[in-house]
Amino acid sequence: MSNVVVVLDACVLYPASLRDTLLRAASAGLYRVQLTDEILEEVQRNLFKKGMKEAKAERLIRAIKEHFSDAFVAQHRLIIISMTNHVKDRHVLAAAVVSRAQVIVTQNLRDFPDASLTPFEIEAQSPDDFLVHLYYLDREAMAKIVVEQATDLCNPSKTTPELLHTLAQHAPNFVSILQEEFDFGAYSADLKKGAS
Repeated sequence: MSNVVVVLDACVLYPASLRDTLLRAASAGLYRVQLTDEILEEVQRNLFKKGMKEAKAERLIRAIKEHFSDAFVAQHRLIIISMTNHVKDRHVLAAAVVSRAQVIVTQNLRDFPDASLTPFEIEAQSPDDFLVHLYYLDREAMAKIVVEQATDLCNPSKTTPELLHTLAQHAPNFVSILQEEFDFGAYSADLKKGAS
C-alpha cells in the first residue's frame, strides 16, 4: 500500500471512465484516497444535473462510501475559513491539510494556486498528470487496471481500446503512453489466460 495521500476533487469523479480508473488505482493500493461528504454530495448533484437518474447517482455514491469507508475526512470543517484558495474549493484544501495529503487531483488547477498550497506542502495535479505518475510508479498495475475496467463494463460493454478512447478525453497523455507501451489485444488475452 502506497503512503501517498491524495484528495480527489469532485470534478474528477463526474466522468465515469476517469472515476473508475482513479478509484481502481486507489483500491489497488497505488495511493491512499481521501474524500469528504461534501465532495461526494457535489458529485451526486452534478451527475443528476448531467442526466443520471437520482436513484442511480445515490447508489453510486453509497457504493463509493461503502468501499472507501476508511477514507473519509470530517475534521476539516473547522479550518475551511482559514484556507486562501478559491472559495468554492476551500473545503477540498482543508480536507487535504487535515488528512496530510501530498496531492489534490483536480481539473480546476486555477482554484488551487501555489501560494495557497505551498505552506502545507500540497501539490495540485490534473488527473492526466496524476495517472501518468501512477503509471510510472507501476506500469503493469495500471495496464491491468484499465484492461479489467474494460472487461467489467457491460452496459454498454467496451473493449480496452474503446475505453481508452473515452478516457483520453480526460487523460490524453496517460492514454497515449499506455497505447505506446502495450498491445492491448494481446495483453487482454494474456490476462484472461492467467485468470483461467
